[in-house]
Amino acid sequence: MAEQATPAKNPSSPLASARGDHAAVRVPDYAEARRWYTEKLDFRVVAEWSWAGLQLAYLSPPNDDSFRVELFGGGNPDPGTYYTNVIDSLERPGYHHFCLRVDDVDAVLAELDRRGVTIFGRPFDLKEINSRLALIGDPWGNMIELSAPLAT
Repeated sequence: MAEQATPAKNPSSPLASARGDHAAVRVPDYAEARRWYTEKLDFRVVAEWSWAGLQLAYLSPPNDDSFRVELFGGGNPDPGTYYTNVIDSLERPGYHHFCLRVDDVDAVLAELDRRGVTIFGRPFDLKEINSRLALIGDPWGNMIELSAPLAT
């Protein structure tokens, strides 16, 4: 497949100021999820608060303030479906994963494996988007993609 051209930006759009900000993740155990994201992924707790009987936090990656995970914890959420592979996960509509851009997918996966993080299959190259990709999962069934530019 030929490399795809990026469409021109549209600064006159009424939504021109829109930027990615955060992805929300719902978990049953706030303290355990907070611990997992900070210990396994080295995320930083930027803010914490309570709302509607739940505990919430903004968590940012170790060296990036432009993206956050909004953690919703507590209560009794429906456990949903936990997937053990990427192919089965594609059968469900709606939210699928959020993605973290890294410098080296293989090096990050090796460290996450050492830390006991669930890894869904082997990393793979997707030339159509010039990326090496892999998927990991948190203990509550939420998928996280890792992406790095392909070596040139």
